[in-house]
Amino acid sequence: MKALTKFLLLCVCVVVLAACKDSEVGSAGDDAAASGEKVKIEYWHVNAETQGGKTVEELVEEFNAQSDTVEVVAKFNPDMYKGLMQNLQAEAAAGNAPAVVQIGWAFLDYFSNNFSYVEPQSIIDQHFEEDKTFLTDHFLPNVMDLAKNSEGSQVGIPYSLSNPVLYINRDLLREAGLDENGPKTWQEVQEFSEVIKEETGKYGFYLQEPADNWATQALLESNGAQMITDGKATFASAEGIEAYSLWADMIVKEETALHIGWDQGIQSFIDGNVAMLYTTIAQRSNVQNNAQFDVATVKSPAWEGKEVKLPAGGAMLAVTAQEEEQQKAAWEFMKFLYSVESVAKWTEGTGYVPPREGVADAENGLKQFLEENEMMQAAVDQMDVIVPWTSFPGDAGLQAEQLLLDVRDQILGGTITVEEGLTTTQEAINKLLE
Repeated sequence: MKALTKFLLLCVCVVVLAACKDSEVGSAGDDAAASGEKVKIEYWHVNAETQGGKTVEELVEEFNAQSDTVEVVAKFNPDMYKGLMQNLQAEAAAGNAPAVVQIGWAFLDYFSNNFSYVEPQSIIDQHFEEDKTFLTDHFLPNVMDLAKNSEGSQVGIPYSLSNPVLYINRDLLREAGLDENGPKTWQEVQEFSEVIKEETGKYGFYLQEPADNWATQALLESNGAQMITDGKATFASAEGIEAYSLWADMIVKEETALHIGWDQGIQSFIDGNVAMLYTTIAQRSNVQNNAQFDVATVKSPAWEGKEVKLPAGGAMLAVTAQEEEQQKAAWEFMKFLYSVESVAKWTEGTGYVPPREGVADAENGLKQFLEENEMMQAAVDQMDVIVPWTSFPGDAGLQAEQLLLDVRDQILGGTITVEEGLTTTQEAINKLLE
């Protein structure tokens, strides 16, 4: 894959260099003005209609309406970030990579190891003197570091920041005679679920099951496990097995929790058929707008006596455009997305925490919105326990993620024990990483 990507990049460079001998390439605006046509670029994202898809459409439409030089075409990729990676693999091999892509934190190293990208600051330095300090002016260093790979390269710019929260149906909790403020620990989540099933006949709990292991990492690492240590998978520790067993027992043995697809699980909560939903704060808008009961969010449960560790959810934006004209167009679009107004609209439409400074307190930002939307507070209060989303190194990233998804279905389907499943999967991943 690396060799093919380098070959394609070399071919593109030869074409560009040949063109430069005949005429100097100007800015995206100059080229568009000369030709009378906009530079068209593709923006690949993973935002379904219930998780920011409508906001993506609004932002792209707004950008296209105000830009005389660039036209953006948005393309939705199903199966979240894993699906986007697979689609990008196919398109890059065919020489049809998009200009801007959303890359989930779990695929940071895999993406940077296998695809051609351009650091945003490089584009800025070459073509946008007025934006030279844009990134340092508007982003905290530790936030920008989330988009650096293991070699220290600034692969992209953080765009979506989230963490998992516990959504609770206060009406069901009260009906079951439980504390309407929800459980504080994972042990209490299990206890609450049993009571809810007994008293109401409804399910107590659902933990998100998309095509990634983000929420699973929060469950395990908050109990003291580590998904990866010094380049090797280490999640099958005693702490990891204990945490996974609590979740599996609720589904397989106690039948108080659901094991279904992510969209179905969220809808079951919205429909009032499950009392507690553990998923990203980015679902806040969907849940808040559609739940017909007393709904709230509370901070992620802890394991008794242990420190909560929550992987940063969401994604960065990376530039995969290889032609200079498209790279400049990509930055013009990205700069628009990172304006105070656009970030505010993105947060309002999803629930993601703003990645750049100056949005929460700005009058044209989120000041009033945050005051009126209490469900955001749990996520904001948890930002101090955020850790990086595990990104398996090297070419094995996609395979490692898939192995974890496969064993998840086996464990929660009751066909294999937690200890056997995690141990054999850990061994298989470490063979891939050798």
